[in-house]
Amino acid sequence: MPLSLSPPPIRFDESLEHVEPDEAETAEQLIETLTGINQTTLEHEKHAHRSVHAKSHALLTGELIVPDDLPRELAQGIFARAGRYGVAMRLSTVPGDILDDSVSTPRGMAVKIFGVDGDRLPGSEGDTTQDFVMVNGPAFSAPTAKKFAGTLKLVAATTDRAEGAKKALSAVLRGTERLVEAFGGKSATLLALGGQPETNPLGDSYFSQAPLRFGEYVVKVSIAPRSPNLTALTDAELNVNGKPNGLRDAMIEHFAREGGEWDVRVQFCTDLETMPIEDASVPWPEEKSPYIDVARIVVSPQPAWNEARRLAIDDGLAFNPWHGIVAHRPLGSVMRARRIAYKVMAKFRAHHNKVAIHEPKMVDELRL
Repeated sequence: MPLSLSPPPIRFDESLEHVEPDEAETAEQLIETLTGINQTTLEHEKHAHRSVHAKSHALLTGELIVPDDLPRELAQGIFARAGRYGVAMRLSTVPGDILDDSVSTPRGMAVKIFGVDGDRLPGSEGDTTQDFVMVNGPAFSAPTAKKFAGTLKLVAATTDRAEGAKKALSAVLRGTERLVEAFGGKSATLLALGGQPETNPLGDSYFSQAPLRFGEYVVKVSIAPRSPNLTALTDAELNVNGKPNGLRDAMIEHFAREGGEWDVRVQFCTDLETMPIEDASVPWPEEKSPYIDVARIVVSPQPAWNEARRLAIDDGLAFNPWHGIVAHRPLGSVMRARRIAYKVMAKFRAHHNKVAIHEPKMVDELRL
């Protein structure tokens, strides 16, 4: 049965991307700033963490299930045929330093799917994984990599400094953000600086924010709570004051007794004016193109975080939207900048932590 979308999805074409002449220079600026964040946290923590999304709160394994009745428009890339794939999931918060959870910042979800067939993206030849890297907001904090490079310098200047001041600022910003939301808005700047509402991350929906190819089409990807025990946590308050690792503690408690299910969804680009490819800061209007389910992720009860999982997933894996197949090629300025920057950052962690970061063929290869 064909998918009913009006207007119909725009077909992928190379001409949809517009590469700026100074993008290589922008990538170098990003790498320089990210490396500076890495160096700062390495000196303090004596361990090389990610320069963004440094602190993990849950490190999970599960299964991606693709149904056998998808319409042709949805049966694209890894969703082209029914199947079951092992997955590893990492839930985190955005900053590059390891902060008390009372400094409330946006949350991330990175998913690595194992055993994927298909023509590979440059730099991932020989691998069989597909990564999706997401944050709990529908749009990126900056329109382009160049704009993001500027704001990242401001973030870098606050890395690993004055955690007490960050806690106080976070409390003020949360109040300001509630006021903004009461009038129907949402401020990416306030959220990034510590204004993220103190809710349970397991109830959040996560978004690729920037677009990617979806076989014949172009989409943004999202993962949203499906099972009642997760949807019940959407906007549920979670007080972590006095609990430096309160988010992690909540996830450990949850998965010790029950699992969870998420829907994997795509939002088709149907209008290049309101759904731009090169401006990642623009949320694509859902009234024009709603998110549509293409698969689900099932996670069983398990230890959500421990030392073995930290070594295997935090230190042993790198999540990068360019780990994948050509049919899911990342698109736009922000995504293009990630291609080199993420690779360099992974090498930094591998070198200083004296570990081999690799792409396992199957989820069972992780030593959990």
